[in-house]
Amino acid sequence: MSIDVKYSTNATATGGRDGHARSDDGRIDVALSTPKELGGAGGEGSNPEQLFAAGYSACFIGALKVAGQQLKVKIPDAVAVSATVGIGPRAAGGFGITTDLTVSLPGVARETAERLVETAHQICPYSNATRGNVDVGLTLA
Repeated sequence: MSIDVKYSTNATATGGRDGHARSDDGRIDVALSTPKELGGAGGEGSNPEQLFAAGYSACFIGALKVAGQQLKVKIPDAVAVSATVGIGPRAAGGFGITTDLTVSLPGVARETAERLVETAHQICPYSNATRGNVDVGLTLA
């Protein structure tokens, strides 16, 4: 696979799920803690699933904007995407994640909104990275 990289960044985690993560430019600088549901103390820190949910939802909005340009549909300023990320053991061993995206496109007709979501799902880098590996649900709010 060939990708013409336009931007790259770096982040480093130390201490695993009960450690710390920081981007190379310091814009992200978070304590990490393991949720109680995964056997951790459920501390004040964030976790990889929350970070993935935030990244996927923001990226999907960007893909919706590109889809809007392609389909000649104005994306409302109040567009919102909520990503729910689940984690658990896989039948084949190890752990896996699931993701459900709920998309709100206020003022856009349902049929048009459905086309936008499907087109964005083909454009979004997170969708392309997870396709075939992660169950991704798409719901219009």
